[in-house]
This record gives sequence, structure tokens and C-alpha cells, in this order.
Amino acid sequence: LRPSQTIGDYVLAHAYLREDHVLDAVLPPDIPIPSIAEVQRALYDAAKMVSGAPGEEVKKRLRTGTVVTTDDRNWELRYSKSALRFNQSRAVAIDMESATIAAQGYRFRVPYGTLLCVSDKPLHGEIKLPGQANRFYEGSISEHLQIGIQAVDLLRAEGNRLHSRKLRAFDEPPFR
Repeated sequence: LRPSQTIGDYVLAHAYLREDHVLDAVLPPDIPIPSIAEVQRALYDAAKMVSGAPGEEVKKRLRTGTVVTTDDRNWELRYSKSALRFNQSRAVAIDMESATIAAQGYRFRVPYGTLLCVSDKPLHGEIKLPGQANRFYEGSISEHLQIGIQAVDLLRAEGNRLHSRKLRAFDEPPFR
């Protein structure tokens, strides 16, 4: 969404705006879905390790903020209808699955996180044409996958410290 983002940059979701309506019947959309600090840290550290960029450099390619998940495949055609809401949420990306995955993880108390790769910028006239899409996927998928695998390795090394209080209700025991 931001003009300063470029194709191939990353977005680390710190918050989710659920406009997908997938789980509304079992988890109302006004229930906040918190980010899990341990997963956030692992994804950030993995991006830093895989890219080889120093701390300040990685921040130029990795934005953090709210990710809007929509069920509207053509949201950009009706952007003016949603622009205020996107602005108020401080959205940095829009997709069709991140908040759904996070909400499902939250429901079942499974740690979750989202690292997106900017693949197009329809609001800025940068869309993927067939040849560009192939080049993008060839170059970016590998790095994105490496970051995910590295993050899992970092989380595995943490072992029992991954347990997050954010995943249980106030009246639940620490472990089930």
C-alpha cells in the first residue's frame, strides 16, 4: 500500500484487520488477534539472516504493521470505499489469507505469524504481467521460503520458551 514499498519487499504482520468473513461465525471480527512476539522475532531475525543485510538495511525491505485480509478479489477497484478504513488501521498490505490463518491459530492456540512478500502494487500502477510474474516468483519464492524455514529452525531452538500467554484465556490453565 505504501509508495515506498517495492516489489520483493517484505511485510511482517503486527496486527490483522479481518474483512474476509471466513471465521466470523466462530470468532467475531471485532475480537483482536494479537501478534505472537516469539514468532515475530523469529521471522524478523530469519529475514535478517537470509538477506544478509545489517539491522538498518533489513528495515528498508521489511515493513511491520497491519495486514488487511479481504474476501473481495477486486478490492482495488473499490478502493475509495475502503480507503478510510485502511488508513485508520494503518494497513501496510492487503491479502486474502493472513488474518484467516492467524485467527485459526488463535482459536486453536497454535502460535502463528505472517511474513508477506510484496508481489504487486495495484494502487500504484505496478501489476504483475505474465513475464514479470515468472521472474518475480523465480527470484523471490526461494528467499521467502528460506526465511520461513530459518524462522522454524529458530523457533525449534527456543523449545519450551515459545509458549505464549496470548494464546490462552484468563481462566485457562497454562497447558492443556
